[in-house]
This record gives sequence, C-alpha cells and structure tokens, in this order.
Amino acid sequence: MKKFLLSLFITLTPLLTFAQETEEVGLDQKIDQAFAPISDFFSSVIFFEVAEGWPFIIILLVGSALFFTIYFGFPNIRFFGKAINTVRGKYEDIEKFGAKELYGEGGIAQGVDINKVDSIDKHLETVDELAVDGDIRDTIRDESSDGEVSHFQALATAVSGTVGNGNIAGVALAIALGGPGATFWMIVCGLLGMSTKFVECTLGVQYRDVGEDGTIYGGPMYYLSKGLKERGFKWLGKIAAVLFAIFCIGGSFGGGNAAQSNQATIVIKEMFNWESTAAGAIVGVVLAILVGIIIIGGIKRIASVTEKVVPLMAVLYIVCCLFIIFSNFSLIDDAISLIVTEAFNPTAIGVGGLIGVLLVGFKRAAFSNEAGAGSASIAHSAVKTKYSASEGLVALLEPFIDTVVICTMTALVIIIFNFGGFFEYGGDGSGAVFIDGVSFEGAGITSEAFAQYIPYSDVFLTIAVVLFAVSTMISWSYYGLQSWKFLFGRGRIADLTYKLLFLTFVVIGAAASMKSIWDFSDAMIFAMVFPNMIGLFFLFPVVKKQLKRYLDAIKLKREAIE
Repeated sequence: MKKFLLSLFITLTPLLTFAQETEEVGLDQKIDQAFAPISDFFSSVIFFEVAEGWPFIIILLVGSALFFTIYFGFPNIRFFGKAINTVRGKYEDIEKFGAKELYGEGGIAQGVDINKVDSIDKHLETVDELAVDGDIRDTIRDESSDGEVSHFQALATAVSGTVGNGNIAGVALAIALGGPGATFWMIVCGLLGMSTKFVECTLGVQYRDVGEDGTIYGGPMYYLSKGLKERGFKWLGKIAAVLFAIFCIGGSFGGGNAAQSNQATIVIKEMFNWESTAAGAIVGVVLAILVGIIIIGGIKRIASVTEKVVPLMAVLYIVCCLFIIFSNFSLIDDAISLIVTEAFNPTAIGVGGLIGVLLVGFKRAAFSNEAGAGSASIAHSAVKTKYSASEGLVALLEPFIDTVVICTMTALVIIIFNFGGFFEYGGDGSGAVFIDGVSFEGAGITSEAFAQYIPYSDVFLTIAVVLFAVSTMISWSYYGLQSWKFLFGRGRIADLTYKLLFLTFVVIGAAASMKSIWDFSDAMIFAMVFPNMIGLFFLFPVVKKQLKRYLDAIKLKREAIE
C-alpha cells in the first residue's frame, strides 16, 4: 500500500507542479491539443462506413443483438422474472451444491441425511453437514462452484461500470445532437442489448480460469482462447483474445476512465465557477489519488464498495428524475409523443434524418450499457455458481437498468426542461448547446435541467456525477487489469504498471476537451466489439446448452418441492 501510494505520488506530482507553473499558457488546452490527433485517428479507423452514414460497427452490434434475441426466443422478456429471482438468491442452493445432488430421485440426493434438512428449499450451511461420505462431498464440491462474489455483487460491480456518466452526460449528448428521437433508439438498443449481454456473460463464467489462490480470471480473453480452441480454431482464438485484451485496456483508459473524469471535472468547474486554465489537470490529480487508493484491493474490494454505493446513488438519481417528471405530469405524454415522432421524423439541426438520429441513439446506448463489448463478462466471471447461464440471466438486467430505465429518465427530464425553449436541438453539431447565450455540453445540460426544478441541485448532481465517475473508473480498472494480466502476466510489477497508466489517463481525461475524450472513448469501447463478436458467433450453441442445463435444474427443484 505504501509503495503504491509513493509510486502514485511520484507519477502525478510533476503533472500538478507543471499545471501550476504553466497556468498562463493553458495546460488543459495543451493536453487537449496533444491528445486530439490520437482521438481523431482511432475514431476514423473504428467507425469506418460501409455506406454513407452507416458505420459497420453499429450494423454489427445491432444486427447481432437482434439475432441473439430471436435465436434465444426473446430472453430479455421470457427470463426477466428468473433473472430477478436469481439475484434474490432463490436458486442459491442448487447453484452452490447442484440440483441433482440436492433434488435427485426421491426428492433428496442419496447420501444426504434428511433429518438434518429443515426445509427442502434451504441448503445447509456447510458441505460437511450435507455429505455423510467422502464421495458425495467430492461430488458436491464441483470445480465450477469456484467464485469470489455473489450474484448481487457481480451485478453491482458490472452495473457500476455501465451506470455512469453515459447516463447523465451521454444522454444529454444524444439529445443535444439528435433531438428527442434519439431516446427512442436508445431504448430499442437497450432492449436488444439485453440478449447480447446474456450470451457474453454466460460464456464469461463458462470459460473462466481459477488461479491457485482462488482468484478468478475471466472475460472474452478466456472464452475466445479456450472456446475457439474447442471448436478447432486455436490460432484464431488466440489472436482474437489478444486483440480484445488490447482494446479492453484502451477502453479502460477511455470510456471507463477518461470520459468519466472529463464529466466529473466539467460539473466541478461549473459549480465552483473555476476558470483556471489548469483546473482540469488539478481536478484530475485529485481524482487519480482517490481512485488509486480504492483500486488496490481488487475485485473483492471493488465489489464491497459498489454493492453499497451503486444502488444508493442510482436510487437517489432516479428519485430526483421521478420528482421532476411527475412535477410536470401534464407534460409526460407530450414528451413521450415527441420521442416517438422525432425518432422517425427528426427536426434536430444537422442530424441527417432518420438514419442520423438512429445512429446517434444506438451509439450512445451501446456506449452506456456496453452490450456487445464484452467488458461486463469480466466482472460477472467472478460469481459463485455452478451454472454459467445463471449469471447470464443476471447480466441481462444491466441494459434494462442502465438504458431502458435510467437513460430514459434522464432524457425525459431534459426534454421536459426544454419545453421551455431553452436550447435548440442539434446545437453546434459537436454536442454543445447554448442556454441563455452560454455553451453547455454533456452533464452541464443535465445540470441545467435539474436546476430548473430542484433547489441546490447543482450540488447534488455534481456529487452524483463524481460518484458515478469514480464507481465506473474503479470497475473499469478491474476490467483493464484483467486484460493487462492476460497479456503481461499476473505479477505485482505488471499490476502496478497498469494502475499507474490508468491513473495517468484520469488526469488526461480531466484536462482534455469533451469531444476529444468522447471520440477516443467511443472508438476504444466499440473496438472491443470486433473480437468479442467472433467469440459470440462461434460459441452461442454452448450458451444454449448451458441455458437448458440451468432451466432443467430449476425445474427439478420446483418438481421436488411440489
């Protein structure tokens, strides 16, 4: 701990000193000027178009989500209830010990002392109590029961990586660019993304690695390398896994880090009216120190933080949104009507018609919930379960929570606010709009909307944005670190190197402009889709098999109880 903090101090102190020494010439602007060409390059490469206005990556992402939705029989609808029950722990007994072991012939597996069972629906506390001989004990202790966190903790960790400033700043950016109609396509993309998330997170658990100390290593890197090897495509799997790991590290530096610190810095500067030309770098250093202290603890520390912070801040944010929405109850139907109408007949300046607004909505939704990028499967891989599909079902809740619920509420708040004619949809074409002659972008737009209805909401929203940013950064630091370990090994020096680079990007994100950071972040997040989809399309039959296995286990339990 002391060595890490010392290294962090040595790395970041020169940036702070340089910020103070060069304030007159604008350190933030210098960082942005240096970073912008990098951002533009990656953006142009990743978002290449197969036809005018149609980036291939968006077609791949949405088309794949639609395919998985149809192939698995609309799992986003059919298994929504089972997903809720899995998170609640209703099937915890069969996931820990196995359905056949608990609910075999006659209702209880052979070797289980029925007199010690208080209820068929409640497993006993230890394997030793459950088993009366070594064979049954070894059977129950199946290797697939390895894991580090519960379903709820895995969901909270993954949600903390998706529910962030994509929901506050990203939605504002979508509406500023594409108008209210972008909201409709965000919802559609979120619903379809539930199916993709189900597939990738099932595979994440199915092909995870377990270290000698019980630490879990999972995600697309592993189901690409191991899963494709099973299919006879060993080298394709290795290449795709390496590419994913590289892109995931980039995604952790961009969307999971720099974009978050960028928006946190914007609201902090606006709240304190901080005009310093080095303000971004200074805020970035402070955020880097805060995040650095947290990320040392690994997935268990992250899970313990996120399971408390994420639900609280999500609920508080939703409550505030609902207060604003229902305070303007008479405008709700008008807002919904505008969302639907503008989705097919957009009037936003420069959006480019139906295709333009559709792409804006899909792009922002995919960035927000990351379905198809494969990142969430890294966190879900650490769950304690014997059934990989159980965590796939839990994971499909993420896009619903993130996009269908939270993003939609943010959109309604902004649209209702703008019924007062405060800004023109389309803005300056780069995501900024002018309110009372002042330029606002991202979270700043949402902050103005909140301020119209809730006194001192600028303080609340600043806190919310910072908390969302920090929670997203600590979760993405785990995603990136797992990818870094896959490429460079699992030693302490490799860990420290990654974490210092990660924290450096906190500062870069805080100092650079929103456009440069978000273009780079979009490119890095969407780059992950290419190798990830290779794995999903080769391995989705495995998911179908594992889904049947889990549903059969639930059925066996239900029949035994009945």
